[in-house]
Amino acid sequence: MYSSLLLHGKKCIELHKSSTFRVISVKLLQKEYPFRNPFSSSASTLQSDSVLNLLTSYGFTSTQISKIITTYPRLLTLDAKTTLLPKLQSLQSRGASTSELTEIISKVPKILSKRGTKSTGLYFDFIKDIIHNDGKSSHSSTTTGKQGNKMRNVSVLRDMGVPQRFLFTLLVSESQPVCGKEKFEMSVKKVVEMGFDPATSKFVQALHVFYEMSERTIEEKVNVYNKLGFRVEEVWEMFNKWPYYLKFSEKKITQTFETLKRCGLGDEEVVAVMKKRPECMRASEEKIRSCVETFLGLGFSGEEFVSMVKCFPTCVGLSAENVRRKVEFLVGEMKWTLKDVVGIPPVLGYSLEKRMVPRCGVVRALVEKGVISDGMIPPMSSVLACSDKVFLNRFVMKHGRLVPELMAIFDGDKKKGSQGRTAIKNVKGLCVSVS
Repeated sequence: MYSSLLLHGKKCIELHKSSTFRVISVKLLQKEYPFRNPFSSSASTLQSDSVLNLLTSYGFTSTQISKIITTYPRLLTLDAKTTLLPKLQSLQSRGASTSELTEIISKVPKILSKRGTKSTGLYFDFIKDIIHNDGKSSHSSTTTGKQGNKMRNVSVLRDMGVPQRFLFTLLVSESQPVCGKEKFEMSVKKVVEMGFDPATSKFVQALHVFYEMSERTIEEKVNVYNKLGFRVEEVWEMFNKWPYYLKFSEKKITQTFETLKRCGLGDEEVVAVMKKRPECMRASEEKIRSCVETFLGLGFSGEEFVSMVKCFPTCVGLSAENVRRKVEFLVGEMKWTLKDVVGIPPVLGYSLEKRMVPRCGVVRALVEKGVISDGMIPPMSSVLACSDKVFLNRFVMKHGRLVPELMAIFDGDKKKGSQGRTAIKNVKGLCVSVS
C-alpha cells in the first residue's frame, strides 16, 4: 500500500525505505506511465506526480527519472510549474538539446534547485563543458563571484584527475570545500602532501576534512585518540584509510570506544579494531548494542562475538535483519554451523542475493545429483571466500555435461538477485517523510 508523501512546511527531510517507492521503482524500471499514486489524493502526492510527469514530458526516460529521484529525492518537493518548468524552458531556450538536457540533469539533478534560471544555466553550461570538452571550460574563467570561484576550483581538481562524479557533487554541495582561494589551495596542498590519489573518494574526503576543520581542531581530535591509546602515527594511518573519522566529536569518539569495551573488548582490542576499520566509528551506540543482541540471540557466545569483531570489525555496523537473514540461510538452509561463521566472519559482509544464493544453489544441485554426498557439504570458506573464477573452476567447470545446468543456476540466481536489489536500490529512500 502506498504511503503518503508528507513534504510541506519542513526543512529537514529524512529518507526511509518504503514499500511505496519500491513499487514506484519497479514501475519506473518497467517504463510504466503515468507515475501516479492510485491510493492517495493528497496535495503532496499530486505535486510529486506533477514533477514526474514534467520530467517525462521533457524526454527523460524511466531509468533517468529513477536515477534523478534516487540521487536527489528532494526534487519531488519542488513545485513543477513555478520552480522546475521555468528552468527547463530556460535551458532549452539557451540551445540545450533534449539529449544534453536529460544527460546532464540525470548526472547532476541538484542544479535544478539553484536559485533562478540564470544560476541554473551557468551550472548547466559548466557541467556540459566538463563532460563534452575533455574537462576544459571557458565558463570557469568568465564567470565571476562565488559561482565563478567554485567553477575555477572544480576545474583545478579536474586537471588533477578527480573524476566527474566527485567534481559534480562538490560543485553543487551545500558545504564549501571548493569555495575561496587561499583556504582551498592550502587544503588541496595538504591532501596532496599526504599522498591521496585524486582519482579516489578518499582524496575528496580528506579535502572536506582539511577545508572544514582548523588545524587546532584537528590537533584536538588527534589528542583525543592519543589519550585513548592510539599513537599519533596510528591516528594518521587511520586517517589515510578513512579521512572522515576525524570529523566525529570527542563525545562520539569516547562513546564508541566505551561501547565496544562494554561489548567485551579490552582497551588494546578496541584500538586494534578501530585501526583495522575506522569506519566503525560511525556506528551508533544503539546500533552496536542491537548488533550484540542479534548475535547473542542467534546463538553466538559473547566470546565468539568478540572474536568476530576483531577479525571483521565491520560486523558492528550491520543491521540486525541483515545478520539474521544471512545466518539463518548459512546455518538453517545450508547446514553449516555457527562455529563455521565464527571462523570466517567476513562472509557476513557478502551479498546474500548476489553471492551466497547463487553459489549455494550450485552446491545444492551437486548434492541432489549425488556428486557431493549429503553429509559432506564443502567448507564455507571454499564456497564463499573465493573469487567467481576460483568458485567456477572448483564447483562447475570440472563437471562436464553438468556445466550448462550449473552455469544456468549460477548466472540465473545472480541475475535474479541483482535485478531484485536494483529495483529497490534505484529509488531507495524515495518515501520522503517528515519527523
